[in-house]
Amino acid sequence: MRSLLRPSPLFLLLSYLLLSAIPFFSLVLGKPVEKGWQLLAMEVICWPVLWAVFKHPRWFHFLLLPAMLAIPIEIYLRLYFGQSISTHHLGVLLETSPKEAIEFLGQKVWLLLFLTLMITAWWWSLLKIALNTPALHWQHPSRWALISMVVMGCGIWAYGEYVGVRAAPPAVTASASDSTDDEDTPAPAASTQSTGKVIPQAWLEHQRQTLSKLLGPLPSWARIRYDDDVFTSTWPFGLAVRIADFWSERGYLSKLSEKSRNFRFNATLQGDPKLAQTIVVVLGESSRYDRWSLNGYERETNPLLSLEDNLVSFSDMITAVAATRLSVPVIVSRKPAAQSLKAGFSEKSFLSAFKEAGFKTFWISNQMSFGQFDTPISVFAKEADVTQFLNLGGFTNNSSFDDILLDPMSRAMNDAAPKKLIVLHTLGNHWNYSHRYPKEYDHWKPSLFGVDNPAYTDLNNKAALSNSYDNSILYTDWMLSEVIQRLKASKQITSMMYISDHGQTLYDGSCGLAFHGHNTQYEFHIPAFIWYSDDYQQLFPEKIRQLKRHQKFRLSTENVFHTLLDMGNIRYPDERLNWSILSPQLVAHTRYVDSYGWSDYDNATLKGDCREVIDKKTPVRQEK
Repeated sequence: MRSLLRPSPLFLLLSYLLLSAIPFFSLVLGKPVEKGWQLLAMEVICWPVLWAVFKHPRWFHFLLLPAMLAIPIEIYLRLYFGQSISTHHLGVLLETSPKEAIEFLGQKVWLLLFLTLMITAWWWSLLKIALNTPALHWQHPSRWALISMVVMGCGIWAYGEYVGVRAAPPAVTASASDSTDDEDTPAPAASTQSTGKVIPQAWLEHQRQTLSKLLGPLPSWARIRYDDDVFTSTWPFGLAVRIADFWSERGYLSKLSEKSRNFRFNATLQGDPKLAQTIVVVLGESSRYDRWSLNGYERETNPLLSLEDNLVSFSDMITAVAATRLSVPVIVSRKPAAQSLKAGFSEKSFLSAFKEAGFKTFWISNQMSFGQFDTPISVFAKEADVTQFLNLGGFTNNSSFDDILLDPMSRAMNDAAPKKLIVLHTLGNHWNYSHRYPKEYDHWKPSLFGVDNPAYTDLNNKAALSNSYDNSILYTDWMLSEVIQRLKASKQITSMMYISDHGQTLYDGSCGLAFHGHNTQYEFHIPAFIWYSDDYQQLFPEKIRQLKRHQKFRLSTENVFHTLLDMGNIRYPDERLNWSILSPQLVAHTRYVDSYGWSDYDNATLKGDCREVIDKKTPVRQEK
């Protein structure tokens, strides 16, 4: 034991201790660490187990290099965004080109290089100690005792997860809040992802029932409480889980992309391919039609957009589903609304159609790239020639404002390619609304501005919540106006379409609901508009005439794909101009919304102050 307290091994042990202290960096900032004691206990357990398995640090020290190199990034994210490295951050880091990284870091690139060299030298010095210190070699029989205990514990935990754990006796139950322990732990569904081989679920269920009859569930005292989130938060052990999640998401994305890999629209440009033209598509987030003064709202939430003469705002545009991951695919592709609940789609998006027609395409996002709700959208984003995800803060109060998209948009406009399509995916008016705008846009008060974690379920915050939402739209007005001003300043032929993915319910009247997923008109009726330059109108006068003619037409997000290709004057064999807002052939179609099945929006009643959409007939059955 004394030999471990000599300078060299002590330096190694303290370095490992410092590495594990990363999750507690929040304490330096005066912020609490969630589940801190559990986190500490997990790390205290993990280090001896790691040492016991590898017997000597010389074998596992190589595995620590990625974690050590990630320290500056982890501290940066925690310092400025209050987050740890996630699958999204790994995607941004690994998919950003060196050129983009240098542009983003500027002079800080030299600091990053210096830190990388310093940490590599630190790791190398520790490796020399690990290789040349016999005292670090765990040869005592206690090593095997620990390994045996771990294997036994894993076996008990797996049995409890698979077969079940008996309920705790009533006398042990401390309060009603412990009711989650009053039933045996249910057996999870059989997984086929870890081995890559399909294990028949019927066989697994048979084995589970056999074990349950022979041995029965574990006694309540044998329950091993393991928390995935706590382990993922440990350092450096949790980083391995995050890397595994990243590759899993990459595989899922690849699997979804495979469905449309060989698909082609056979799209061609009708016009001069050398004529400089830029089309911008802005995908809004959680914006509601009737909170835009452009659409008649009494508050002046669109003071700048209302000044634009060449802007046509649609009065009757709806989305089929009030969820981003389900609604955006319908906007960007020909995926029918009634298929929006199904994962993946066999066709590509309008990005690929524009590419086939000779446009250089850009997807610039202030949203996330990976995750349960983001990966399906990333499938389409990856079709672009240039894909950039800029927001490192997610939906937190440290997330980027949407103006982070403006400079990359300007750089895209200045690209040498004559034809360009630029998609801007915004955070828009996503909760927490007060985190979507800077202080100078905190116009209507009381608001939630400056409140980190407001209780959105507290009706006492109703006015502040509503005011913050309007303030976020005021900022959106500025951001969209700025996009238009940059398009105006260009010498190219320019046009732009804005559309929100879905709306929000906001405790309207006596309605006790907020946010989305409640089948209300407030969530399905969305703002959308098209702006065009004078040069665009001169080149396509008939398209503009039809645009104005269809301003009050019954439209849905299913019209967007066809309208955008028509806007670019792109033709393809099976085109449907009867779905384009810019075409004289436009006809109305059944507009389905996700409300107790597929309800016909135009044959429905609106129930109560929540204006819940109720089909007058029987909704169409949904397939998922």
